[in-house]
Amino acid sequence: MGLPIYIQIHNDIKRNIEAEKWKIGDRIPSERELSTEFGVSRMTLRQAIQTLVDEGILERRVGSGTFVANQKVQEKMSGVTGFTDLMLAQGKKPSSKTISYHTMEPSLSEMEKLKITQDQAVLRMERIRYGDNIPICFEVATVPENIVSGLEKAEVTSSLYRALEQKKNLSLGKAQQTVSAMLASERIAEYLDIKRGDAILRLRQITYLQDGRPFEYVRTQYVGDRFEFYLEKG
Repeated sequence: MGLPIYIQIHNDIKRNIEAEKWKIGDRIPSERELSTEFGVSRMTLRQAIQTLVDEGILERRVGSGTFVANQKVQEKMSGVTGFTDLMLAQGKKPSSKTISYHTMEPSLSEMEKLKITQDQAVLRMERIRYGDNIPICFEVATVPENIVSGLEKAEVTSSLYRALEQKKNLSLGKAQQTVSAMLASERIAEYLDIKRGDAILRLRQITYLQDGRPFEYVRTQYVGDRFEFYLEKG
């Protein structure tokens, strides 16, 4: 079990940013320059860059290049609700299509968010989530492998939260969520049946168990005109 090449590049770029080789607001080298530096194809390099964009570490600016992202203002949203329950509450039929489902070593970002070490394997899955057969979002979820051990793939991909509560007797706790706007990449546009460059909402979430352990790190991209977030303040 080794790290995919694009995750290794993701880690190297993240280390460079943390070491302030590139500071907040700096433009990083072009994909052509970086693909030559790392000795990989443009496609592999682009995949590494996209993971960092999805995590909010880098941001693309049309016509200008890719930059180290500025810190965004964050707003807390209350409650932890799984996609399945969210769709049911709105009278829609939830469903999912699994794009990938693999156990592997965690990336630096995943280790940081889930508070795990490199020798702790993770399950990383990519899913398209639907409401009444209409694509609502594309989701990349990472969960420590020991959390989902013993669960069937179908249970995990259809409703992870329900499987953890009903099959493993684990109680969900709080979630930390960050929402921002971005434009759909060609790959995401194809998955969600929209046009490249259409507006999407990006949600990054760390979900915790009742005992305080982080068990899920999710990067989700919602179709801007098919979903909205509701914030309730006390």
